[in-house]
Amino acid sequence: MSNTLTVRLPEELLERLREESRRTGLPVGRVVRQSLESTLAEGSEPAWMKYAGTITGPKNLSSRKGYSRS
Repeated sequence: MSNTLTVRLPEELLERLREESRRTGLPVGRVVRQSLESTLAEGSEPAWMKYAGTITGPKNLSSRKGYSRS
């Protein structure tokens, strides 16, 4: 690795990062790199979007018998 990036983190985020480092046994820098790589690889679309439009059934559950509040 020949590139360095300096980032200022709030204490809460830094503590979460350190906790993840302790939990996984990986250095903090590697945890940050893996997080950046996975975030950038996903693109701008959330993972759950691949399921959008695949669920069938009534658009409004209240139209199903037994779910009506009337």
